Amino acid sequence: MDTELFARALGALFAIMNPFVALPIFLSLTGGSDEATVRRVALATTLYVAIICLVVAVAGDAILDFFGITIDDFRVAGGLMLLLIGLGMLQGKENTAHQGTPAERVSVEETERVAFYPLAFPMIVGPGTITTLLIFTSEARVAGEYLAVGLATALVVVALGVVLWFASAFGHYMSQTLRIVTTRLMGMILAAIAVGMMAAGLKALLPGLA
Repeated sequence: MDTELFARALGALFAIMNPFVALPIFLSLTGGSDEATVRRVALATTLYVAIICLVVAVAGDAILDFFGITIDDFRVAGGLMLLLIGLGMLQGKENTAHQGTPAERVSVEETERVAFYPLAFPMIVGPGTITTLLIFTSEARVAGEYLAVGLATALVVVALGVVLWFASAFGHYMSQTLRIVTTRLMGMILAAIAVGMMAAGLKALLPGLA
């Protein structure tokens, strides 16, 4: 297994899918529900996230080919979007492309219906997550590299499932200060990863810059 690719994929995916950033939104959408309902939503959300990630990872190259987009084009465009999300996290601002609009969060009347939309998509697996997955799977060439990206994705999804399953307990002990610090830290990591993506894409598209 490619440990360097595994570490980069794990860091990027955890930063963009950070379970502790998703936790307050999850709690607000399931507020007032009993524990059994909250855990059903947590399990459904985790399954939907896993399925969407698998589809993106498997069909990523086909999606790019269909639209006639090269991976370097996607690195630049996707890196720019990730940079905006990361800078928003650093400033404490929400990005509607990644976390949805206020209307999307409150438009669902039945609690259990929020598992797929808007929780799994677009709040957890939004454009940023899809971009990150596409770029890292495109870098994989041999079985060990595919294993690295797959294992990194699986670990982040499992971590998400654990946090959402025990959402009530985590929400009780996780202070507002800790949430802010976590969001700022993940924002810095995400911004740094985005700059690396854009630099790699621009070097390939404009060799004179290298």
